[in-house]
Amino acid sequence: MQSGSFPIANSEFKKDPDWTAAIASYQWIQQIQNEYGSSKDIRIDKVVYNGDIDIRELVKNVKPIL
Repeated sequence: MQSGSFPIANSEFKKDPDWTAAIASYQWIQQIQNEYGSSKDIRIDKVVYNGDIDIRELVKNVKPIL
């Protein structure tokens, strides 16, 4: 299990807090996957911010910009 805190741009958070948190969470999850070599054993059960706001489904919809 992993948890973390990271900064988010206040101006973006004010526009769309859930989506901004989802993007930051997605980026953090990508870092974790890179550390573990994109292991198939990684499973995302829950993604929350501010203690109880569940954004797991939003994080699943984030797509990288190529």
